[in-house]
Amino acid sequence: METNRQKKIGGVLQKDLADILQNNLREAGRTGILISVSKVKVTTDLSIAKAYLSIFPNKHGEEILQEINELKPKIKHEMAQRTKNQLRKMPDINYYVDDSLEYIENIEKSIKGNENPISNPDLLDRRKKK
Repeated sequence: METNRQKKIGGVLQKDLADILQNNLREAGRTGILISVSKVKVTTDLSIAKAYLSIFPNKHGEEILQEINELKPKIKHEMAQRTKNQLRKMPDINYYVDDSLEYIENIEKSIKGNENPISNPDLLDRRKKK
């Protein structure tokens, strides 16, 4: 159960982090890629934050995540500058790709019947009617 303080800090981090990540993408000359921070969860001792990122198009997800992890110290410093009036200590931020949108999209495709969710339907044994 998250406390109100954790939620507030998560919200502050989420907003600033989205700004910083978009700016870093722009500075790196990476166009056509959109990053949004879907959620930030902060531990009870406020020392670690987990940031869940939605990256579009999602084929670039792992590659962008790797770049972000290489820039971790720079991002943390920028975040600390922005939040110095709200936070005494900047939590360490760990980044994860939030693939929930992709997951939902796959479920929708399966429901509509456009695509078989099972990659190899021959694995299922044919049922015989008796």
